[in-house]
Amino acid sequence: QLRLERFEDKPNDLTKPLKVCFSGEEGIDDGGVKKEFFLLLFQDLLQVKYGMFVEYEESHRLWFNSWSFTDDIVMFRLIGLLCGLAIYNSVILDVPFPTALYKKLLGKKATLEDLKEMDPLLAENLKRILETEDDISTFDLCFQIDRHHLGETISVDLVEGGGKIPVTQDNRHAYVDAYVDFIINKSVQKPFEAFQKGFSAVCHGVVLGFLHPKELMALVIGSTSYDFSDLETVTQYHSPFHADHAVIRMFWKTLHDFPQGMKKKFLFFLTGTDRVPVAGIKALTVVIQANLAGPSHLPVAHTCFNILDLPVYPNISTMREKLIQAITQTEGFGLI
Repeated sequence: QLRLERFEDKPNDLTKPLKVCFSGEEGIDDGGVKKEFFLLLFQDLLQVKYGMFVEYEESHRLWFNSWSFTDDIVMFRLIGLLCGLAIYNSVILDVPFPTALYKKLLGKKATLEDLKEMDPLLAENLKRILETEDDISTFDLCFQIDRHHLGETISVDLVEGGGKIPVTQDNRHAYVDAYVDFIINKSVQKPFEAFQKGFSAVCHGVVLGFLHPKELMALVIGSTSYDFSDLETVTQYHSPFHADHAVIRMFWKTLHDFPQGMKKKFLFFLTGTDRVPVAGIKALTVVIQANLAGPSHLPVAHTCFNILDLPVYPNISTMREKLIQAITQTEGFGLI
């Protein structure tokens, strides 16, 4: 059980290298166990069924649930802490948070464009209000919005007395700004502040202030900008495989001939994400070892350790067929 009090009592411990050991399992954590630890935690903690986050249907972005329970505050702090620990320990997280979160962590103002990333339809409607040449008064809007919760409709003022302030040509920009501010800031103030407190317990200081939101985002979820030729350079092999082995040459020939989309699917198949550390694909540790079960078997990826079990295929056509089958017909990925 994770207890925040233990971390808060010894804040300096948070900046020490993290070593993970699962109860009842033997083995040295050389990065794979740590990766599995974060993977399992976030797969569970971010599930919408717990009510801490909501998922926008169109964008699939997660945002804080403004109706979350008071008891969830400690969990928001924990999730923020874990995000900070992941950065500090160079672990990429598969967390679909929008850019607005990273802007808020850096103290920067979120805009209508940030709302568009989360809720494209709402943002488009607000944009129409700003750009329309029609008389705004015919829209019958005021500085108040209706929200639905547990079958009830609740009216919320965007500003004090908003229900009595009509939206006009002159104040429509203020209306849109207030709407965006409510969705991204006011409605989720308490859960975000808890998340921020946990995150800042690990990631703080002057350096953080120099980061751009996209840079901070890349530290958390990795980068999609990389050269696949670098992957071959950093890959290691277990005997009998080596860089000049016939099967290995067929493997790289097949992979390099794939279109970019298929290459990214392979990276996801191998590592559990199609992103790489900010330092680039060269920062990965990848191992290919032989699967001697026979050429009828598919390649198997140990995603927590970036290890590929590759059967000894007799020719490049079989290599291509089996590799594509493994990449495209496996839903999700296994923790092997």
